[in-house]
Amino acid sequence: MAQRPTKQEVQVFGRKKTAVAAARIVPGTGQIRLNGVPVDLIRPQTLRFKVLEPLLLAGPEKFSKLNIRIRCNGGGHISQVYAIRQAIAKGLVAYYQKYVDEVQKKEVKNLFLSYDRSLLVADSRRSETKTPGGKGARSMHAKSYR
Repeated sequence: MAQRPTKQEVQVFGRKKTAVAAARIVPGTGQIRLNGVPVDLIRPQTLRFKVLEPLLLAGPEKFSKLNIRIRCNGGGHISQVYAIRQAIAKGLVAYYQKYVDEVQKKEVKNLFLSYDRSLLVADSRRSETKTPGGKGARSMHAKSYR
């Protein structure tokens, strides 16, 4: 049985609260698609800039020969944007580590970390669940002694 030729592909995940973004990075022509739609159509424009932050930081020479496909679900608009930007940044670092060289990977990683640590490290904070005997996670019903 003949082996299939291995494709240069990296898949990484970005998370923010309950939003999860999965980014697949493959060699290509520089297309960036979010849920099947070009990233240029993201509205409002401020959120589009937030999504493109890792690419603007790295510069066009780092990603112009890569296609990035992102699936995102869960959470709200802002959480999804932060999950997407994290997935893109982690994907670029993983691609450079796996298929390019360690020096360029370190350069890209240090650039992202010096700008904003949340580009590569997920925020582990989550909301607490409601507890019995109260109306929220921490609050309790007042105890009456009379």
